[in-house]
Amino acid sequence: MTALTLEQRAWQHLDPSTDDDLPRAELLRGDAVTPESVDWLWEGWLAAGKLHILGGQPGTGKTTIALALAASITTGGGWPDGKRAELGTVVVWSGEDDPADTLAPRLRAAGTDMQRVHFVQGVREGLDHRPFNPSQDVGALRTALAELSDVRLLIVDPIVSAVSGDSHKNAEVRRGLQPLVDLAREHRCALLGITHFTKGTSGREPVERITGSLAFGALARLVLVTAKGEAGNGEPARRFLARAKSNIGPDGGGFIYDLSQGELPDFPGVMASSVLWGSALEGSARELLAGAEQQEDDPTGDAAGFLHELLRYGPRPAKGIFAEAGSAGFSKDVMHRAKRKIGAVALKQGMEGGWAWRLPTSEGSEGGTQNRSRSSRPSGTGLLPSMDDGPF
Repeated sequence: MTALTLEQRAWQHLDPSTDDDLPRAELLRGDAVTPESVDWLWEGWLAAGKLHILGGQPGTGKTTIALALAASITTGGGWPDGKRAELGTVVVWSGEDDPADTLAPRLRAAGTDMQRVHFVQGVREGLDHRPFNPSQDVGALRTALAELSDVRLLIVDPIVSAVSGDSHKNAEVRRGLQPLVDLAREHRCALLGITHFTKGTSGREPVERITGSLAFGALARLVLVTAKGEAGNGEPARRFLARAKSNIGPDGGGFIYDLSQGELPDFPGVMASSVLWGSALEGSARELLAGAEQQEDDPTGDAAGFLHELLRYGPRPAKGIFAEAGSAGFSKDVMHRAKRKIGAVALKQGMEGGWAWRLPTSEGSEGGTQNRSRSSRPSGTGLLPSMDDGPF
């Protein structure tokens, strides 16, 4: 009998009598695994074969940042920390921006070697042609990437498009992203997915603010976030990129940047934005975000006073509150935050009625405490205490 190699013995099935037609898990013994270091494109920030999520506030130029990173790779240029990029090719798919009037101009403004950039346009099957769908066409993309020898970065914008099911369900997100993650691993390229922050999540952990299921942040090896805050002293708003999570290196820290708008020299009338990198930042992403967002105009404080005044004489129907708040310039989202801020409670108006809000029972109000007996309320309210916060 021919002697088995170490790797063959490591993969050898433990029970040779098992029926070969039955599915079985393949086990790899630990001593057959050779440790290797992380293949960094940008040390600590972009890793080959790994999923990265870039999320943040609207208007912070997330796509422009991704294209700036692409420019560094295509030219072997510098990263924001001054280190040099390894020369390579970049592949970009965007479901939101057009290559001709948005993506290509921004890449050119960043100094990209356009011969090293490829835009995913669609899928051709025989004589048929259709738009590329990242949730079902990874196999077709794999075939196309096989024709490129040095792909180092794959940008998917928005990354939620890779999920064909409910993007708020962990299992469906993991199932949707896995083919792209496997593709990035096969080609040793960094996978960068772009997304947004969920509205009304200020103050929470940055990874938890990524739109959709927590699986987006959990499956990613690195999560990068962007934000914009007032610099103070009359200076313009300051944008920054921060590292919110890293499973393969240090987290925290970031870089200040600005967005510049200008006309492309060789294309009269074509305007494009580009990134101007600034100094490095220290601190956690949560601290950096908090420092930026607390300086923004926050209507919650005014809305809290407005809501307290509405409820000081007793419960009010939620629909009426929203109507009055709208007239005063407060959105539903702001009113929800104001409700949480003052500790207001939602109650059901009878078995078939709508919802109402009231002040917390421990707080006083005009004419006595808010915790008045049911008989002291005006007749006809029919308010039933809620065990939870209700739909409002």
